[in-house]
Amino acid sequence: MDRLMTMRVFQAVADEGGFAAAARALDMAPATVTRFVADLERDVGARLLQRTTRRVSLTEVGAAYLARVRMILAEVGEARAMAQEYTGGMGGVLRVCASPALATHILAPLVAQFRQRHPAVLLDIHVRIGDDLPIADHDITLLGTPSDYDADLIARPFASTVGVLCASPAYLGRRGAPRTPQELSEHDCLLADHMADMRHGVVRLSHPAHGERLTEVAVRPVCVVNHSDTLMGIALGGAGIAVLSVDLVAEHLQSGRLVRVLAPWTCGHYTLYAALPSRKFMPARTRAFLDFLSEHTRKRIREALGGEAGD
Repeated sequence: MDRLMTMRVFQAVADEGGFAAAARALDMAPATVTRFVADLERDVGARLLQRTTRRVSLTEVGAAYLARVRMILAEVGEARAMAQEYTGGMGGVLRVCASPALATHILAPLVAQFRQRHPAVLLDIHVRIGDDLPIADHDITLLGTPSDYDADLIARPFASTVGVLCASPAYLGRRGAPRTPQELSEHDCLLADHMADMRHGVVRLSHPAHGERLTEVAVRPVCVVNHSDTLMGIALGGAGIAVLSVDLVAEHLQSGRLVRVLAPWTCGHYTLYAALPSRKFMPARTRAFLDFLSEHTRKRIREALGGEAGD
């Protein structure tokens, strides 16, 4: 019995939620997947999966076994990557996890260029919704957090970004652009729900010349959204002035579909992190991707800010 293969099949069944889905992911016949799992359960002497007509779930023993399987397969992958480095090659699978916003606006624009540099690296990108991202299951997990964020994890900052005020040319053509922060109170404002005090409609702005001092402005929110791409779409549609992270709107600012207002005022400072699993060895493909990610993301932010610091 090929124990590594049975472990990989078992992990796929657990991750995909069933035998048929695992068979598709592994390009195997469903009967082959079933046989591998049966052989594994017979070898360990315990039932690892609970099977019903509707779903497959881990038993208590199966959950504990899966945790060790992940560690073993990760170690095997690292050993292979280390051997490849000694022979001068860079290849293998790079597993990257990110939220929908970071996957769409940070990762997606970089894939083609990274592939040109490193054609032997397969990017396996998982888009996950929610705060509980499975860092241990991926080589790199992208996080966007406030600059004062502090967490007990291994993470490398790859760029700093800010929230900017922007609107479509159509909106500005109808209503004009505010000349001072106080004039925001006369405009229709579009806010992300974590940026606004909903009871008071307050936006906190900072200016490079004012240090850490914040200017609070009472605004009239006409729309508060908990999804950045939806908020961006509403701004592109001409509904008002939005507060959006510059790394997410860089493309639209450069194309002119959105126009920054009240520059150089900003609303919030954020750090983009690449969280790493707690393993000592970092494969060359991971280092190469982190360097590439940092270089190109910082460049896009600088260009979108018109040369202001974005590091």
